[in-house]
Amino acid sequence: MPDATGLELIAQRVGEAIDEDAVTGTVCYRDQATLDVAPASVHEVLEYLRDRDPDPWLYLMSLHGVDYLPAEPRFGVHYQLLSTERLDRLAVRTRVGVDDPKLPSVVDLFPTADHQEREVYDFFGVVFEGHPDLRRILMPEDYEGFPQRRDFPMGGEPVLFTYNEHEFPRWYD
Repeated sequence: MPDATGLELIAQRVGEAIDEDAVTGTVCYRDQATLDVAPASVHEVLEYLRDRDPDPWLYLMSLHGVDYLPAEPRFGVHYQLLSTERLDRLAVRTRVGVDDPKLPSVVDLFPTADHQEREVYDFFGVVFEGHPDLRRILMPEDYEGFPQRRDFPMGGEPVLFTYNEHEFPRWYD
């Protein structure tokens, strides 16, 4: 994992190669280096880190969504990169608002992103533009809403399991 100085050097190289506004911040916390990236630049930043960085990050290990409600921009997408040569990990994070949750797909860079982008779309509603087959992956196609959003209504009917309650002592009395 790059230390704070190494992370700043990565951010500087990305800014010089792409755009100084591509990287919006860096965070080193609990031995995890995170590069915060503008949503419009995420594809280009990941392409740079994979193909043009002097210390390349060749593998996308994970892509996942986060709902930061009540903060805005509300939705985060985290990309976990790995360098097997250095045995280092780097997190790249971007955030999009609830009104227009769109990001460019990175399936063309990392084929492993295919199902992971579909899952983030299915559960959070983030649209990955340019994805070859963006549709629900776990929920039914006609399902309304996105169940991992923090404002998704919790509900259903409570289920009482009373068929064997007489067999166990009531420890809470």
